[in-house]
Formats: sequence, structure tokens, C-alpha cells
Amino acid sequence: MNPLRLAVVVVPLAVLSVVPRAHAQLLLSTNDNKVTLVNGVATVVKNPPPDTLTVIDIKSWPPQVVAELEVPGSVVGPPFSVAVAPDESIALVTANEKLDPGDPTKRIPNNTMSVVDLKATPPRIIATLETGRAPAGVSINRAGTLALVANRAEGTVSVYTVQGKTVTPAGKVTVADDKSGTSHAAISPDGKLALVTRDGDDRISVLSIDGTKVEYTKRDISAGLRPYGIDIASSGAFAAVANIGRGGGDADTVSIIDLKAQPPRVTSTMTVGQTPEGIKVSPDGSMVAVVVMNGSNKPKESPFYNDAGKLVLLRVSGTDLSRVGEAAIGHWSQGAAFTPDGKRIFVGNMVEKEIQVLSLDATTLKDTGVRIAVKGGPAAIRIADR
Repeated sequence: MNPLRLAVVVVPLAVLSVVPRAHAQLLLSTNDNKVTLVNGVATVVKNPPPDTLTVIDIKSWPPQVVAELEVPGSVVGPPFSVAVAPDESIALVTANEKLDPGDPTKRIPNNTMSVVDLKATPPRIIATLETGRAPAGVSINRAGTLALVANRAEGTVSVYTVQGKTVTPAGKVTVADDKSGTSHAAISPDGKLALVTRDGDDRISVLSIDGTKVEYTKRDISAGLRPYGIDIASSGAFAAVANIGRGGGDADTVSIIDLKAQPPRVTSTMTVGQTPEGIKVSPDGSMVAVVVMNGSNKPKESPFYNDAGKLVLLRVSGTDLSRVGEAAIGHWSQGAAFTPDGKRIFVGNMVEKEIQVLSLDATTLKDTGVRIAVKGGPAAIRIADR
């Protein structure tokens, strides 16, 4: 029996006027309404409703949607296109693409990022900032003072200073040419280093950070084919990167980068399946959750099609990887996020327009049956890094 057809508990969508503020734990989902998957082909939706941002209280059980607002977003790029400030005061949401005003059946690169006030009642956009061309992954440092945005069609990383709810452009760093596919910029916990994935030329660039000064060190790391999503452990000891490959049905990989080594380097790589889209290190650094499309985004007549994606769980021992287990998820699935205690994992299922909740007990991964409905395909999900 297909596990995806079992009865589930759907959490009703409720837009409330107040976001929980005392000891809040918020999960944010940016939802793309411009495209849908039609038999394996990303297709533009005719007269689509606006993209949205969903704010979810994950401290309660089951998790509760507390707000949903219109915010431009995009499924293009790794599923890190939303970032949450450590104090949960603001969120940053990039919009990689938009519909062509001259031909709404086509999509073209965009160049904007929204600043969302999460403390407002209800939450609202308070600023729209210019980025580079086709912004994708965005990160805020743990001090809440600096943000980085990878611009996929430029080969650059945009730098922003953050003071409270004020986000100010502070320049760009060029790491490669416009074909390099700069995808995501992950910032180390100490705020002194960033890793930038480049799926266009199969590299990961190392940036140095000194206050608001961000520089390309000229050090590039080679992990696998098309490094895309990347996350750094809270200890700062290692990073995990998803190498999405060429999409030809072959099994793709996840790599561990040793950040204690000088210079940083890849120390292990493991095969996980077709197209590892989302990746997240557990809060204690012992596990890596990998969202594997598993052919669920391919035409049904394709020999590589599967009627479910999968969440693959890997154990990290030092800088080595081992496989723990896996669970079935939805179709064309994107991001993953852990609860702060590491006991639950959220996965964004694009086709189903829902967030699936799984539980983790030691090494046992289970589907809880809980689904959180969102208004659009969840292109990226994120909680605050602390």
C-alpha cells in the first residue's frame, strides 16, 4: 500500500491576528502559486493567486497556522529562500522569478527580497529590497546583524546589514560568472565564514566575514555534481551539502565538509537517491535529513518515476556518514526543518500544498499523519538558527 494514501490529520488553516510571542517557535513556509507540476513538467498557472508566506507555531501540538500573508516567492533555487531572524522579529523572503508582464505564460528572473515584520499584528511586509538577478538562498547570521543572498543568474552574493527590523544593502561579492548558478549562502555559527553553493559549475565557494566585510577567499571546494542546498551544523564543525546531479535518473549524493580542517574540505560522500533537494542538519549535529525527490517530479511514463519522494536520514559520526533510515513523503518535495528538540521533522510537499510532519525517536523515523495545509506549494521552509 502506498503510505501516502493512508488517512491523515489535516491541520485547518486559521489566520489569526496575533503571532505567539512568548517563547515562540515559528516555522515559516514560502509558497509559490505561479507554477504547478503537470506530469513531470513545471507549468505556469493561468491567472495564479499571489504567492504567500505561512507562519506556523510549532511549539504547540499539533502545529497551528497563526498567519498567512501575500509575499512574492519562488520554487526555483534550493529550498532556503526564506530566513528567520534569531529573535523571530523579521523574516526575509527572496523572489527568484516572476511572470513575464509581456507574456504571463512565461517566467523571467526577478530581483527582489521582502522584509516581513513577524511582530506586527498581523505580520506584514515592511520593505522590498533590490537583490541581484534571480535571488535564491538567503541566510541571517546568529547575531542577527548580517544577511547574505545568493543570486543565481549573476554569480554574486548580496550583503545586507540588519539592525532590528531595518535591513540595508551593503554591497555584493562576486564569486564567479553568471553561469555558475550561485544557489545558497550558509553562514557559520560564529559568523566568520560562509559557504556558497554553485550548481552551474560544481563548486562551493568559501567567503570570509569580518563584521560587515564579506570577501571571497578564492578557495573553492569540490563535493559532487551540482551542489545545491547546504547547511552548517550548530557546532560549526561541519557542513552538509546536497549534490542534485543532472536529473537523468541516476542516484545522487550528500557530502560532508570538514570545517575544522584548514582549509575546509570534503571528507565523505554518500549516495541517497534521485535529486536530493532539501537538506538540514539536526540541532545537535548528529543527523542530516535529506529530502529526496526520488523521481516523484518526473513524467509517469518515465522509467525513473516513483509515486513518492523520500526523506532520508543520515547519521554523522565525526565527519563520516551512515544511513539510518527513510520514510515516504509527497511529490516534488522541497525543504526540511527540525523542531529545536530534534524530535520532529517538517517537509514541504509542493504538489500536495502541505507540510508533512514526521517524528524521530532515536533512529526511528515515522510519519505522524499530521499535514499542515498552506496556500500554495511550499517552496522553502525554515525556523530561526540559534
